[in-house]
Amino acid sequence: MRKKHILAKSFRFFFLSLYLLAAVVPLFWIFITSVKPSTEVYTYPLIYWPKHFTLENYKFLFLFANFSQYFKNSLFVSIISSLVAMSFATLSGYIMARYKFKFKKTLIVFLFFAQMIPAYLIMIPQYKMFSDFGLINNLWGLIIVYVNIAVSFSTIMARGFFSRIPRSLEEAALMDGCSRVGAIFRITIPLSLPGLAAIFSFSFVNTWNELFTAALFLSSNSKLTVPVALYSFISKAGIQWNVMSAGLIVALLPTILVFAVAQRYIVAGLTQGAVKE
Repeated sequence: MRKKHILAKSFRFFFLSLYLLAAVVPLFWIFITSVKPSTEVYTYPLIYWPKHFTLENYKFLFLFANFSQYFKNSLFVSIISSLVAMSFATLSGYIMARYKFKFKKTLIVFLFFAQMIPAYLIMIPQYKMFSDFGLINNLWGLIIVYVNIAVSFSTIMARGFFSRIPRSLEEAALMDGCSRVGAIFRITIPLSLPGLAAIFSFSFVNTWNELFTAALFLSSNSKLTVPVALYSFISKAGIQWNVMSAGLIVALLPTILVFAVAQRYIVAGLTQGAVKE
């Protein structure tokens, strides 16, 4: 038994080490490329460790490539759309967790199926509709699309979080003279903060990394988001690997920060949402 236990631990350690290498090595290579001068990027054989470290690629990003504006655009779109989606999901998730109404199960199934529809299937009618309303090449139009994408999955998550909170806590607040709305905002929502943090984090990361919709809806250089700006470094003349790598490193910072701050809430939120009704 002891030999089997040691063998099982060795297998786990081996495969986890492979997974760690597969996750870390690409990030390490991107960082190394971002601090290489152009003369060391396009060489054969490859230079695995830069002979001359440089920050010129990062300087080029912010001084000549207008990357600071793209960064602000992505932050604005990601934060606003995640907050709005979280707000809608909080209200709709609470209603679905606390109240019984006709076609409730049908609505839940519909929300699940809404996640399976490929985005490109609705792009043409969506683009036509937004064009009629003058929301093409508009960050607010992009926010509306992202909220629409995130709210169904966020509602399902929020419903799971609220289902774990005992009704007796709200009933006790009502007996003490608190209104229904007051009980929600004073009791239920504070207790569901881990779940709301998980909803915000996933919505933020998905919005921050989204390329297809942003590339379709945005055309002005001043309105581009970070993924579209990074894609623009690919041209017929070639790919600016060193500048693109610097942009990728900068683009990773907000998502790393969000998960670093909210990681304990995300783990708690995911386990809270695992509810079978």
